[in-house]
Amino acid sequence: MSGAGHEDGDWEKYEEYGAQGSNNDDDTGAPNGKDDADGKGDGDGDGGFVGEGSDPDEGTRRIPMPRSSVEDTGLPLPDVPPVPPVPPVPPAPLVLEHDVLRSLLGAWALAACAPEETLAVEEHLGECGACADEARRLREAVELLQRPEPLDLDPTLRTRVLQSCLDRRPPRIPVPEWAAPYDAETARLDALLQDFGDAEWHAPVRLRWFEGDEQTTRRTTVAGVIAHLLSVDGLVAVALGLDDPLTGEQKTPVAPTPTGRTEAYWRASHFPPTRSVRPPWREQSHGIVRTVAFAVGGTSRASEAERGGGSGKLPVPYGDFELPLRDAMLDRAFECWVHAGDIADAVDYPYEPPAPRHLHGMIDLAARMLPEALAARRQAGLASPNRTTRHLVPAGEPGRSLRLEIEGSGGGEWFIPLDSPAALPSAAHEVAHVALDGAEFCQLAAGHVSPEEAAAGQDGDREAIRDVLFAAASLSRM
Repeated sequence: MSGAGHEDGDWEKYEEYGAQGSNNDDDTGAPNGKDDADGKGDGDGDGGFVGEGSDPDEGTRRIPMPRSSVEDTGLPLPDVPPVPPVPPVPPAPLVLEHDVLRSLLGAWALAACAPEETLAVEEHLGECGACADEARRLREAVELLQRPEPLDLDPTLRTRVLQSCLDRRPPRIPVPEWAAPYDAETARLDALLQDFGDAEWHAPVRLRWFEGDEQTTRRTTVAGVIAHLLSVDGLVAVALGLDDPLTGEQKTPVAPTPTGRTEAYWRASHFPPTRSVRPPWREQSHGIVRTVAFAVGGTSRASEAERGGGSGKLPVPYGDFELPLRDAMLDRAFECWVHAGDIADAVDYPYEPPAPRHLHGMIDLAARMLPEALAARRQAGLASPNRTTRHLVPAGEPGRSLRLEIEGSGGGEWFIPLDSPAALPSAAHEVAHVALDGAEFCQLAAGHVSPEEAAAGQDGDREAIRDVLFAAASLSRM
């Protein structure tokens, strides 16, 4: 190696090393005590002199001893950049004839080709129009063979799609507006059930509702919940002149209440309900919606309102009370949504609230039922009489009222008469104000939330607020 590649400072280091780093035995400066007269070393000393075999033009050079490792000095090791991974080499496309590539289109559409075959087919599709058209048709056929995906979409999507279709071509026989929530909620629940296997149909579900001031529960299965909906929807079906789902199931009289009909259906089943309960429930819900639409007679919503509701006033008995058909349809839509949520919780599946317009109708029904529920609790001794502030007023006269504010989608404000169901609610006689979220109020009316935990905000007469919240919970039933 030529000495011209070193800086002068390096040579000074080497000169110092040769003068001090040698193992000399005398003061002559020659290595190992030997005096080299000609100024050249023998090439074997510790001083590292270059021997006679060196190039005379380079002059005399001194070679340093090996340096110590940085690992022996205790200093931190320098960072070594990681070696970048070597990217995989893409497989070379196969060279296949046209007939072979065409025969692979079916496997390619099913994603069953090897990577090399897939690459060869896709390169061929960019060049051959006939094969590209055939591949597109095969892909579309494969999509038709797949099972439909579960309805895990925005609950308003169905309403918006139907509204868009109806705006373009109005139906010859429209579904009344007050029956639309039931139609939508049964369709959503049916979409949730369509992919259930045997394990999901037998998943345990705990039904919850309030009796008196205490929450009551009943254990059943997903199939048992659908049997419950089938039995209670039968009240509406019978009022419309349709077949009763309990006909032929019971040889003993059945109590005409939701609980009595459900218990009768469960007792009549020789085995626990299974997935076989879904078709009759869905057929009955279709029949109810279809019959209600035909009962309206194809009239417009405006003419329906002018006639005072028409078929919507048909009474539907619930045993201890009865509801007009339009309210009974809202009631059945509300219970369908609530129990769909119970089923979704049992199988750990998300389930969204109804569309805001439908949710508003359900909340409005519960708010209109609160005065009667409050009066029934007072008669049963479950609500405080509050004799010091209660004022009996003639029917149709304004009286003490509670302002119920429902926040969120589907919300609004309702004034609830406190002293008599026949009294008129009045903002001028407001004695209390309570605010709740819309979904929270519905869970309270379903008996899924305790009244003490439901109110988001309270102001005014505490006893009146407590009575109204417990009256809302008393609306629940199995």
